[in-house]
Amino acid sequence: MTLHAEPKKLPVAEPSFLTLHELVKKARQKLNHDNWDYIIGGTETETTVRRNRLALDSIAFRPRVLRDVSRIDASSQFLGHSLRLPIILAPVGGLENFTAGAGATAAKAAQEFGVAHMLSSVCEPGLEAVAQEASEALLIFQLYVHGDADWVDSMAERAIAAGYKAFCLTVDTALYSRRERDLAKRNIRRHNVPGREYQAQLNWSDVARLKAKFAIPLILKGIATAEDAEIALSHGVDMIYVSNHGGRQLDHGRGAMDMLPEIVAVVAGRAPVIVDGGFNRGSDIVKALAAGADLVGIGRMQCVGLGADGQPGLVRVLEILEQEVRTCLGLLGVNTWTELDSSYLHAAPPVSDPGPTLGAFPLLSLDEKSFY
Repeated sequence: MTLHAEPKKLPVAEPSFLTLHELVKKARQKLNHDNWDYIIGGTETETTVRRNRLALDSIAFRPRVLRDVSRIDASSQFLGHSLRLPIILAPVGGLENFTAGAGATAAKAAQEFGVAHMLSSVCEPGLEAVAQEASEALLIFQLYVHGDADWVDSMAERAIAAGYKAFCLTVDTALYSRRERDLAKRNIRRHNVPGREYQAQLNWSDVARLKAKFAIPLILKGIATAEDAEIALSHGVDMIYVSNHGGRQLDHGRGAMDMLPEIVAVVAGRAPVIVDGGFNRGSDIVKALAAGADLVGIGRMQCVGLGADGQPGLVRVLEILEQEVRTCLGLLGVNTWTELDSSYLHAAPPVSDPGPTLGAFPLLSLDEKSFY
């Protein structure tokens, strides 16, 4: 009798990146200085950027113990789609500066991993091409208004025809901010876009017109106060997107996590709430959902992943975020998002200055000047 040997098992290759800060380092090494500054920069003194981190670092956890956490499920539902994590890749203009394929590459990463993607209207290769490249992803289209009402309506019609599941107006860019990292180097980005004056004219009557004309769910991105959230709901807006534009628009604004509670309170479950602004770690995502958000936008870490290794790099960012989220949930004593609420959060002094934009990564070993 001939004995057949068991096939030899090949070792599973270890991922190239085991921590998020390794991806940050790789992106910094690969990107030129202008594009790196675009990731980490903000407006004027960059106070709002720092407050985004400070607001998150000023929240501690209140964990519960001796609970069975053997069935952790970090997935969620949004717009009829199952998401592996309650994350949306936030709209970032100019992704072509970080990877070939730009918005299409990001959308394909979202599809591969299983999160939502919001395409910026100032990102290549355009809304139809992105929809074709990632037809199975949950896609949302975000618009900067650079034309009259007919132009806006035509953009909404194109998004609907291409299969986008929601339409988003960014409402915190009436004027383009002074981004001094760029200005000081004479690296002028989008200051003289034709039709920019239409963004300054955008008002609540435009919201009413869109709601009356189109059935696609409408999101307003850039809501920063309970008052404006209430007005949005009175106009039938379907989703509230809490954001300070990552600290890129109004200087000396509040951190996103400081804005979130009052908006969640006034919305009171009448609409989903999305938030972005400094959410770079899994624990940041957990804090946002404990405070009442339904979805967290990832902007800078999206650029980091793409800059480090294109689509695989972004997927790896999401994989590590998932590991961090699951660890955080388990150590808090919860298995699902429905078990989580604000009782798991506690105001606490931060342990250090919020530092630079990517202060969530204190283990960066390269010289500080290389990063900031």
